Amino acid sequence: MTLTPIDRHMLQREHAALLAAYGQAQAHCSQLLSAQAARILHLEGEAMRLRAAVIQRDTALAWAREDHRALEGAIPGLPKRVALARRVTQLMERVQALMRERLAWQDRASQARARPLEPVAGLTAEPRGVAAIALREKSVLCVGEDAMALMLTRKVVELAGGRYLGHSGGEEAGGATLEDSLVEADLVICQTGCVSHGAYWRVKDHCTRTGKQCVLVDKPEALSALREDRLRQVT
Repeated sequence: MTLTPIDRHMLQREHAALLAAYGQAQAHCSQLLSAQAARILHLEGEAMRLRAAVIQRDTALAWAREDHRALEGAIPGLPKRVALARRVTQLMERVQALMRERLAWQDRASQARARPLEPVAGLTAEPRGVAAIALREKSVLCVGEDAMALMLTRKVVELAGGRYLGHSGGEEAGGATLEDSLVEADLVICQTGCVSHGAYWRVKDHCTRTGKQCVLVDKPEALSALREDRLRQVT
């Protein structure tokens, strides 16, 4: 087959275009290879620096351990002393926390002695009025679970010549129920923060229905104030 001059010219143009594209592809591949080689060199250098840093750290750690063993050998009982020092620090922090808590309780107690309790609907709340009530030969029921507060109330009632009745607010097996104790009592003192929700509402309902004098004590400091008022009246 014989090519015409036009066909030969077109074929030469296509061949030149292919050579140009091939050259561009080669140049692009060369650039990628160069960039990859530079990246490899950079990573190799970074890996070398990291290995040197690890060796330096391990060496310093080994020297520190050696110094620590030498120090322990030179000072007998050093680990126990360090543990004791840490324990002393913890105990000091605990003592400071307890002192702050004690000061806070003393402040709340002084504030409670300086102001009366807030009344609650359906019940009388008069911490200083309780001591003024004639308790002689009367039954006083204290409802609550705080043993210290119950003991304090019992002493106050007995000093006044009254009869103390105590109840935890729950249904005690083999003992008097809360309702029976409420019926028997002439005066009811309820520690609102130390009884269940149900016991509180039973005390409130009974006092509301019967008109019996009841006192709500929502803070232990109120009983301390009651005790001081009673002692002042006795003396």
